[in-house]
Amino acid sequence: MTHRRVSLPAALVLTAVVALTLSGCGGEDSSSDREDKAPGVSAGDGPSASTSPRDSMAEGRPGIEFPSDAKNVFEGERTGDSAKDAVLADNASSIKAVDEAIFKGSAETKALGFYNVDKALSSSIAYVQGYIDDNDTWIGVTRYFDRKVTLKGTDKAYVTYCSDESKSYIKNKKSGKVDKSVASADSFVLYNTALTKNAAGVWQTTDISSKRGDAACQP
Repeated sequence: MTHRRVSLPAALVLTAVVALTLSGCGGEDSSSDREDKAPGVSAGDGPSASTSPRDSMAEGRPGIEFPSDAKNVFEGERTGDSAKDAVLADNASSIKAVDEAIFKGSAETKALGFYNVDKALSSSIAYVQGYIDDNDTWIGVTRYFDRKVTLKGTDKAYVTYCSDESKSYIKNKKSGKVDKSVASADSFVLYNTALTKNAAGVWQTTDISSKRGDAACQP
């Protein structure tokens, strides 16, 4: 089966704080397992430009645009804790930024380096480049769920979450062929991410790893 995404190559160093979060989300993740395609993340809450105020140029944040045939759905955006909600919002923007780069066929988009830095940025660039090299994009809907935030002080956080790629598919730009293979356990991925709040108040993803087919994310 061809998956829309594969495991991200960056190794995320998990602290004891994250281990506590993972105990409810499936355990520590190894990012070493890779498949035949470069890794990545996903984007956007809707089919076109993001409507989230956190992506607004008025706030100095780059806009993120999606084609009409691709969409991301983020569950659990409101936790009741404003600090955690801010982390989740920028976590979603990090994912959206990577997907936008895939759609545009460029790892030099403004949003990619705005929401992702350090190891997360290098991993994301490698992921996007894999799509570019194969002349691929993706279509359909990806769902993000079981999103959990662990705050560490005022400027560091960790987010674990699952993705459901059973309704998103790789599409070759040249041939127009869409791979609609039947969904399997590997259509579900566990992600571990580390974030740091910069001077402008943006929660930037600094490190990320993933494990495809993890039992914690299975339906």
